[in-house]
Amino acid sequence: MFIILYYDVNAKRCQKMLKRCRKYLQWVQNSVFEGEISEANYEKMIYELKTIIKKDSNDSIVVYKFRTTKYFIRKVYGSDKKDEIDFI
Repeated sequence: MFIILYYDVNAKRCQKMLKRCRKYLQWVQNSVFEGEISEANYEKMIYELKTIIKKDSNDSIVVYKFRTTKYFIRKVYGSDKKDEIDFI
């Protein structure tokens, strides 16, 4: 499946979230990620991310799931961080 994920967490937890998300997905912009992921890896990633967020705070994770990229068009206007990472 293809997913788009973004999070909003306290600054103290941002680095942990970034590192964990980059393990599974492409970093697109600050707290935004996208990519193909298997159902098993998706479940594992969500489990790991849920251990970082604090339920009694305003932390959140939002995920958009797509079964296929067949009807998906991605347009970027301006600088695309995804392309910058590929060159490293």
